[in-house]
Amino acid sequence: MAVGLCAAVLAALAVAPAQAHGDGGRRPGPHWRLTDSGTDARFRGLAAVSRNTAWLAGTQGTVLRTTDGGAHWRDVSPPGAAGLEFRDIEAFDARRAVALTIGEGEDSRLFRTDDGGATWTEVFRNTDGRAFYDCLTFFDHRHGLAMSDPVDGRFRLLSTSDGGRSWSVLPSAGMPAAQDGEAGFAASGQCLVTSGPHDVWLATGGGAHARVLHSADRGRTWTATDTPLPAGDPARGVFALAFRDRTHGIAVGGDYRADQPSPRAAAVSGDGGRTWAPAAEPPPAYRSGVAWLPHSRTAALAVGPTGTDLTTDGGRTWTTVDTGSYDTVDCAPDRGCWAAGEKGRVARLEP
Repeated sequence: MAVGLCAAVLAALAVAPAQAHGDGGRRPGPHWRLTDSGTDARFRGLAAVSRNTAWLAGTQGTVLRTTDGGAHWRDVSPPGAAGLEFRDIEAFDARRAVALTIGEGEDSRLFRTDDGGATWTEVFRNTDGRAFYDCLTFFDHRHGLAMSDPVDGRFRLLSTSDGGRSWSVLPSAGMPAAQDGEAGFAASGQCLVTSGPHDVWLATGGGAHARVLHSADRGRTWTATDTPLPAGDPARGVFALAFRDRTHGIAVGGDYRADQPSPRAAAVSGDGGRTWAPAAEPPPAYRSGVAWLPHSRTAALAVGPTGTDLTTDGGRTWTTVDTGSYDTVDCAPDRGCWAAGEKGRVARLEP
C-alpha cells in the first residue's frame, strides 16, 4: 500500500478502532467525519469521484452533489422525481453521472446529466411490468449495464455503449436460470460491479443458495457459483460485491432483518468468483456495502446498519471500527472514501 492516508487508515484503524466513532467529532487517527447533507433522505446510491467530489442518490427522488469535500451539498435532484426512489448512481466526474430509480414497471428509470445535475435527461423507462431494476455499473465512460430481477426465469440486463445515453435489453440466452425466489438486492448500488474492460459480477439472494454470477464478455454469457453466505429466505443473500481486479473479490450480506443473526456475513474469492470461501472472522452482523481501499491489495471496508468493519488481509478477517449506521461505501482513486445511509447520513474518511 502506498504511504499517506491509506497507510494511516490501516495502522490507526487496525490497532485503535475505538478512535473511529462516526459521530463527526475530532479524533486522532482516521475516522468517519459526518457532513451535513441538509436532508433526511436515505442514501443507498453513492459515487465517490475524489476526496472533494461525490454524488448521492436516495429516497424522495433526491440526488445531491458536493465538490468541496462535503462542506456543502447541492440538491441536484431531477425535476418531477420526488415520487421515485433512487438506489444507485455512477459518476464519471463532477459533471457527468447516471442514476437509477427502482420499482416495478415504470418506476424503474435511468437518468443522465452532463452539467453537474443542473439538467437531467430520462434515458430509460421500464415498460415491462415484470421487470424490477436493482443496480447499475460501468466498465468505462461508454460501456455499462443495469440489472433487473429475473424475467421469464432469468436475470435481465440492459446495456449501453454511449455512456448511458441509450439502453437496450441484452439477449438472455447466455444467462443461467434463476432459482425459485432469487433476486437482487437494491441495498447499496453494489449488486452489479465491474473490474476492467470486460468482467462483471452479479450478486443474488432470496433463493436456496446465495450466488454470484460472472461474465467475462460484458454480460452476454454468464456462469453462476454458490457462496457460503446465508440463503434460503427472501431476506438473505449477497448484498454487495467488490473486486479490486478481475481475480480478487469480496462478497458481503447476510440477513437484513435486525432481529436475525448473520453468522456468515462475508466471503472471499481469489479466482474471479469461480469459488468462494467464508471469512474466517466475518463481520458480526449483516453488511450491505463493501469497498477496497484504493491502491491496497489487502484492505477493505464493509458497512451496514450496525457499523463499519475493516479487513487488512483481503477479507479473511474483519474488525469493527465504527458503530455508526451506513448502507453504502465507495472509494475514489485519490484515496477519498465516503459512506452514506439513513436519515441523510453521509461521511468522508478523515486521516
